[in-house]
Amino acid sequence: MISKELLEILRCPVAVHYTDKGDDPGQLRLVNGCWLVCDDSNYKYPIIDDIPVMLVEVGEKYKDITEEDLPVPPPKDI
Repeated sequence: MISKELLEILRCPVAVHYTDKGDDPGQLRLVNGCWLVCDDSNYKYPIIDDIPVMLVEVGEKYKDITEEDLPVPPPKDI
């Protein structure tokens, strides 16, 4: 499980550069206990073996998948 402290400091590597999303763009929320979702970019990052995989290409891969359809647990062969 990801700690609350880590969740508070992590940001989406894509959305953090947005200038039209307020003072703190790229915030993430925990979904299904194993996904980090950014509402600003809609990128979704898996947490595998308690490690957030914050690679842009991985987040983009799941961008168009609804939260309900995200695999739980995430596949380890990303």
